[in-house]
Amino acid sequence: MKRFLLNWLGLAAIRLIGVAISIVTSTNVFMPDTCLDSRKIERNIKKLRLFSWFNELYEDDRHHSSFFINKHVRKYLESSIRVYLLKSSEKEQMKFIHLLEKVAQERGENKVKKTTS
Repeated sequence: MKRFLLNWLGLAAIRLIGVAISIVTSTNVFMPDTCLDSRKIERNIKKLRLFSWFNELYEDDRHHSSFFINKHVRKYLESSIRVYLLKSSEKEQMKFIHLLEKVAQERGENKVKKTTS
């Protein structure tokens, strides 16, 4: 009986941690949502465009389409917490720039594969 209770409490704790993580990251851990909130993303982009480092990325031809097409970039920008961190943390800015560079590189590789095929 004691073992059953401990197992049940452990599962309940894991579930509560999952719910807390989903609230913090603005995603649902148990039922991932495939739809992105475009209005929220556009609002967050508007907030970030006030910063010159972001504006330069946004207007860069290599990255501009990623803000509209790439689901990873859009998912990143959908989170208000991540956007707040982008505004205040140089480390988070570097992570975001790295994501954009990775996406641009993958897109470039896909173009090369299509033209050679």
